[in-house]
Amino acid sequence: MTQEEKMPVKNILVVDDSPTERYFAVDLLTRAGYQVTTAENGEEGIAKAKAIKPDLILMDVVMPGLNGYQATRTLTRDDETKTIPIIVCTTKGQETDKIWGLRQGAVDYLVKPLNADELLQRIAALP
Repeated sequence: MTQEEKMPVKNILVVDDSPTERYFAVDLLTRAGYQVTTAENGEEGIAKAKAIKPDLILMDVVMPGLNGYQATRTLTRDDETKTIPIIVCTTKGQETDKIWGLRQGAVDYLVKPLNADELLQRIAALP
């Protein structure tokens, strides 16, 4: 791991089609001192990830068009974005959903509704 990869998380990209979920995440993360960018779907999430190179991506799964699993797989297999950790944040709470999300390359998996403290702890615990 290079020094660059060990940098603490500062910029977070939130990819979620729900305005309510985006508002919750932006409000929580901004108050915790993070800079936050949002995207409303998988395609926009991929484009913004490549453009801004965030330190972390919070990825919803159930979205129109490219779903979160597909977007995660695309990002983790692209040389440009494969070092960006992705935490899947979704209503899909089955164990099989979690296993599938992690298989796509996500480093963590949280089930909505998100617990603010848990989310912040998971972000802080990232390597």
